[in-house]
Amino acid sequence: MPRDAGRADVLTVLRSATAGEHEQVESTLGLMDPELSRDRLVCVLGRLHAFWRSAEAGLDDWARREPADAASVTWSRRRRAHLFARDLAALDAGDGPAAGPRLPAVEDTDQALGRLYVLEGSTLGGTFISRHLADLPTLGPDVRVGAFSPYGTETGAMWHAYRRAARRRVAAGGNADRLVGAARDTFAALAAWCAPVAVDA
Repeated sequence: MPRDAGRADVLTVLRSATAGEHEQVESTLGLMDPELSRDRLVCVLGRLHAFWRSAEAGLDDWARREPADAASVTWSRRRRAHLFARDLAALDAGDGPAAGPRLPAVEDTDQALGRLYVLEGSTLGGTFISRHLADLPTLGPDVRVGAFSPYGTETGAMWHAYRRAARRRVAAGGNADRLVGAARDTFAALAAWCAPVAVDA
């Protein structure tokens, strides 16, 4: 983990520090595969649903302790586990693994923003994934997967709001190293959790 990340722009540090994990997750999931099958999509959605449940549970605990901080980043609007469940139902599938991974507790707002960097950052590439899935003939014309692009035309605005919150936290004295560390831990946990559905598995 970079030391004294607060000396540089925290978003720049986050992007650099998590680049390897980010690439690993994208490669593992393989959602942009032009031959992505319905069964494989269901398998991936099930793993992601379980992961998001675990990740959001930790953030809900934080939000109960720090309601003002949670409101400042509009946490209540950023939940997505229910959207993965809705997509699985649309595909006539179960919810996936009954229990998700055990993630570290979210101890403070620095760590909450680190976890959110991973969850919210996924909505940027998610817009491309959603378009790709919409064109897959294996899904049929009546199935639209929504969890990857939860904000629609507001994706950019929601991401910029997160970026402002992270920078504001660090500028106000937040611990940038803890923020970056939580992001790396979340990415590493996501990569490990999704490893069983790797394309080459």
